[in-house]
Amino acid sequence: MPIYLLDEEPVFPSPQLADPEGLLAVGGDLSPQRLINAYASGIFPWFSEGDPLLWWSPDPRMVLLPNDLHVSKSMTKILDKQLFSVTFDKDFETVIANCRQSRLNREGTWITQEIEEAYIKLHQLGISHSVEVWEKGKTDKLAGGLYGVSLGRAFFGESMFFTVTNSSKVAFITLARTLFKNNFLMIDCQVPNPHLKSLGAHEIPRAQFLEILTKSLQFDTILGNWDLSSGD
Repeated sequence: MPIYLLDEEPVFPSPQLADPEGLLAVGGDLSPQRLINAYASGIFPWFSEGDPLLWWSPDPRMVLLPNDLHVSKSMTKILDKQLFSVTFDKDFETVIANCRQSRLNREGTWITQEIEEAYIKLHQLGISHSVEVWEKGKTDKLAGGLYGVSLGRAFFGESMFFTVTNSSKVAFITLARTLFKNNFLMIDCQVPNPHLKSLGAHEIPRAQFLEILTKSLQFDTILGNWDLSSGD
C-alpha cells in the first residue's frame, strides 16, 4: 500500500489505507488542528528524533474498555494503603518532560522537543491532560504520572513514567476509574504493552476501534467538569 505524503492542509486519508504495520502517512506538521483531526480519525504521530513526521493507525489496536479494567490483589492493597495522592492537570509540563526523560534513559524516545511543545499547546487548549502521582507528604516531586489526549468520550494515552515503584499504575488505574465513572467509552493504548495488558487492555480490530471512536465523538468532551474522584 502507498504511504501518503501530507501537505499543508490538516487532513488525512482513511486510516483503513494504512500499510500492514499501521503506517499511513508522512509529513505535515504538529499544529493543534492537525493533531485534533488525527485523533478524531484514529491516527497518531510516532517518530524518532531526526526522522520525518510519521502518522500511524495500527490494526489491531490496543484499548482498555470500561468493563475490562483489572486491578490485581497486590495493587488493590497498595491503593488501600493510600501511599500516594493523585491530581489531574496540575503540572502537565513537568509530566511530559519526565515522560520524555524516562524514555531517553531507557530506550530512546519518540517524545521529541517538537512533540513536547505541540502537546503543551494542546494542553493550553484543554485537549491534552495529565495525571500526577505524589508520595504522601512529598508534594514537591512527582512520583509518577501520564499524559494523553481527550476527545468526546475517548481518552488517548500517550506516555507514562515513574520514579517510585507502582506510581504509574496508580496513575493509570485512577484515570481509568475516573473516566469510566464519567461515561467514557474507551482508553486508547495504541500498541501492545505488557504493563497495560496486565491492567486489562487488549487488542481489538481497527474497524471495531473506529466504531467505538465514532460513538465517543458524538459526545462533548467533559473533562473540565468531571468528577475527579477515583470512582471507588
